[in-house]
Amino acid sequence: MANIDLDKSVTSVVKLLKQRNLTISTAESCTGGLLSEMITSVSGASEIFELGICTYSERIKHEFLGVPMEEIEKYGVVSEQVALSMVRGLKKRSGADICVSVTGIAGPSGGTPEQPVGTVYIGFDICGEQFVKLPKLWELEDRSRDNIRRCAADFAFKEIEKKITEAKQ
Repeated sequence: MANIDLDKSVTSVVKLLKQRNLTISTAESCTGGLLSEMITSVSGASEIFELGICTYSERIKHEFLGVPMEEIEKYGVVSEQVALSMVRGLKKRSGADICVSVTGIAGPSGGTPEQPVGTVYIGFDICGEQFVKLPKLWELEDRSRDNIRRCAADFAFKEIEKKITEAKQ
């Protein structure tokens, strides 16, 4: 994961979505709109991009995406449960074919022994299939804030590309 080509990943995803006539939306926390920025940097993105929302605070995750406050209190904002609730709320709000949510600790502070810097949960709803992935970004040699955010985005785009490519046409 150390050698990423984020531009290539996102360009490939936008091209695939256009070919398959699919739309995408994002709900981001620790990536701060990076996924949306990358998607819209590709020519023709207006054909496939529905919504990009940066839900940084717990209140906004709750109010805009419907993440239950009890869930945030019980599991923490950086959790598989919250990533899944975020993506479900995004699907409800946007109706996009592909929805992706990101919540995590990009650092350099905020990490704990249980959740080190680089703990990032990425929620997906890909044509109705909902799941959460936890890339092991805490294992990166470069755990700078920028690199963690870029690697999280790259992971998300590669996962979307893989799932869409595997799906029957």
